[in-house]
Amino acid sequence: MADLGQRLSRRTVLKSGAAVAALGGVSAFLAACGTAATPAPSAAAPTAATPTAAAPSATAAAPSTAAAVTFGSNYSDKVPKAAMQAVVDAFTKSTGIPVTVNTVEHGKFQDSINAYLQGTPDDAYTWFAGYRMRFFASQGLATDISDVWKTVGANYSDAFKTASTGDDTKQYFIPFYNYPWVVIYRKSLFTAKGYTIPATIADFTALGDKMKKDGLIPLAFGDKDGWPAMGTFDIINMRMNGYDFHIGLMAGKNKWTDPKVKAVFAKWAELLPYFDPQPLGKTWQDAAGDMITGKAGMYFLGTFAGEQATDKTVHDDLDFFPFPSFGTMYDAEKAIDAPIDGFMLSAKAKNVDGAKAFAEFLATGPAQLVFLASSPNNVAASKTADTSSYSPFQKKMAEIIGGAGKIAQFLDRDTNPAFAGPTGMQGFLQKFLGDPKQDLDKFLTGIQGFYDTL
Repeated sequence: MADLGQRLSRRTVLKSGAAVAALGGVSAFLAACGTAATPAPSAAAPTAATPTAAAPSATAAAPSTAAAVTFGSNYSDKVPKAAMQAVVDAFTKSTGIPVTVNTVEHGKFQDSINAYLQGTPDDAYTWFAGYRMRFFASQGLATDISDVWKTVGANYSDAFKTASTGDDTKQYFIPFYNYPWVVIYRKSLFTAKGYTIPATIADFTALGDKMKKDGLIPLAFGDKDGWPAMGTFDIINMRMNGYDFHIGLMAGKNKWTDPKVKAVFAKWAELLPYFDPQPLGKTWQDAAGDMITGKAGMYFLGTFAGEQATDKTVHDDLDFFPFPSFGTMYDAEKAIDAPIDGFMLSAKAKNVDGAKAFAEFLATGPAQLVFLASSPNNVAASKTADTSSYSPFQKKMAEIIGGAGKIAQFLDRDTNPAFAGPTGMQGFLQKFLGDPKQDLDKFLTGIQGFYDTL
């Protein structure tokens, strides 16, 4: 990592003894959300949530000569927020470049991103790979970082580079980590009750019936925030209609009024008796708590749900399996949602060189392991990350992602952001959950009509 520090120190961000740049006031993003900017603490004292053992070491430049970088973050929950702060502190220690972190609640971040990027955004910001990255790049709202990729490209597989590349063949994104959407459960509960892992949807419903008899909610579920239900739609659609149809639907090539989509909602309605009956009043954290405390037997979500198991003994008791097969020709695809989280530079970045230095740092395996040390519910994107430190939980995540024949980014990342938001699919899915027996033809005509307005 010393070489990294030397490269970053030679960047033009540090040339000519540049003075510390003005931060330009409160981020427009935060103003739009009604949240005040919070400067990142410098050289935070190590805590249990911010371990330093895996921190990269590098030759540090004098902080007084480095222009500050502003960073818009959606890591608002306690565990990932602390993990990201550990990464920021490691970057500043390695390069002497200070970073001001502006944190916004995750849902508000996504809902306000378009206005944020068109206003006065931070230099760098957290975002997602795939369609949503390409969308903002094509709108001229992101900085081309192909030059950074010339340095860090060897750290990534071709698949990660493709997910970071815009329609103009330039790179706009730095992958940081990813995680699979799977069915999570507690091993001790399954052992105590004699439950077996369901391979098919018939096995799944049979297990659900047993859990009901045992007084459990078979599948924890919380959709108060609007987005968790998207993952359930994704997996049922991919199991029944295949990855290509699903991605075509997200892109507008296939229609929501297609009988294939109606079949997905009809099947979902059949399965809902196995879900928490009051999902609209619970957040994903509430639902994760139901699974962790034994109120529910299983939970379908990204493995980040493990963040809620703060007791190591409890976390070590967690395990998971892919969503069951449906007996269709698409089972062989083993398609899953495994979203790639990472970083972009805004087109209006004031400190482009400092932000590119930050991006280069974030692309390294050691930097990603700093984050994972505090948030071990994801796997590093970089090939240079030393996976020998992975827990069994992480090793299984990597195994399932590696075994997937098709990987989607998640509904709200694979489609038009305006379509995925609160007035779009979030609201439509909540409407379905509130009345699953409604006229599905009318319901789906409404979704297609909304898409067409965009």
